[in-house]
Amino acid sequence: MRVLAVADSDSYLKWAACLLDDLPAGCETELVVVRTPIAPSAEQIAAAVGGRAAPPVLSARSLRRLAERTRPDAILVGCTGPVVDVLVADVLAGLRPRPVFVSGLPGISVPATEKAWLFRSGCDLFVVHSEREVAEFSGLAARLGGGGAVGLARLPFLRPGAAAGIGDRIVFATQAKVPRAREERERVLLSLAELAARRPGLEVVVKLRALEHERQTHNERHHYQRLWREMGEPGRLSFAAGSMHEQLSRAAGFVTVSSTAALEAIAMGVPSLVLGDFGVNAEMINLVFEGSGLLGTLDELALGDFRTAEPGWCEANYFHPAGRDDWARLLTGLAAAGEREPARSLLDGPEHAAARRRARLRVEVPPTMLRAGYRAKRRVRRYLRSLT
Repeated sequence: MRVLAVADSDSYLKWAACLLDDLPAGCETELVVVRTPIAPSAEQIAAAVGGRAAPPVLSARSLRRLAERTRPDAILVGCTGPVVDVLVADVLAGLRPRPVFVSGLPGISVPATEKAWLFRSGCDLFVVHSEREVAEFSGLAARLGGGGAVGLARLPFLRPGAAAGIGDRIVFATQAKVPRAREERERVLLSLAELAARRPGLEVVVKLRALEHERQTHNERHHYQRLWREMGEPGRLSFAAGSMHEQLSRAAGFVTVSSTAALEAIAMGVPSLVLGDFGVNAEMINLVFEGSGLLGTLDELALGDFRTAEPGWCEANYFHPAGRDDWARLLTGLAAAGEREPARSLLDGPEHAAARRRARLRVEVPPTMLRAGYRAKRRVRRYLRSLT
């Protein structure tokens, strides 16, 4: 089986590379990045793919030509929702023979959202990472229609390691989307600084998803490193990008507001803390940690009160036995079936045509030109408002 994987951002690239490594022996695989405004930098690409050769960054047209030339049996579309939709429904439509289209989500996906399903409803296989997520997305599929099978894969980067909480650092994993408010992020940094003052023998590291000048899957309005500088650096903190696995391999403790890295820390035996000061809900992307035993406060962070996840929660959420994974089997079966009824996208109606055209621009137009166009559009809008 020949599988082509396409990613559009740092987190999806890491996810796609790891999934390819989990395919059965004998599969031929190829990994590429589609050019968009959030395409990862060379440094992010190297960190995401590990020991693999750096994948090329292709325009949408080059991606189409590659698929026509190599005729893959399956295409893993590891991209943000609108890009998945436009690649499957437009850029890669009409390939003969039609490949199996696979997509999914690269991290915690509880609660399941309609938007995630709608954008990927043109795919034949939707991959998620816990039995709870399979149940929730299967329920959405039954109610909304469209799409194909829902497959289970243990998050491929949950690798056991040697850290076991005996390292020389505390690692804080940032999340671009939450908390949103500047004041809330300042509180997190001050609690980390207090911990650093209490534990001078440990290095307290703010693990960034991206450096200030780099793009990532989601925009980050208040970048932690810039914010710390603007606060006058009132304490002893370090900032680092790169591999989360390398940071955790030296960690005595781990903390986050909401990050898939919490699962990596659990897998490596690093005592952890998930901050609940700003709410425990779908908006904070931390609802899944209810019942985990990991939820705590900024005051507990300052004291270094890290803990271990509850075993029952682990099995229900991302740490199921490997034998229950079925995504690769489902993919192999779909690829071997030959001609079949393709998945039906729920975004094929005329009311979605304009959104697809905008998404097509993101993968067709060079990012520098696209950003210049957006800036010009905003200037025109401001000028027009000034006339009213």
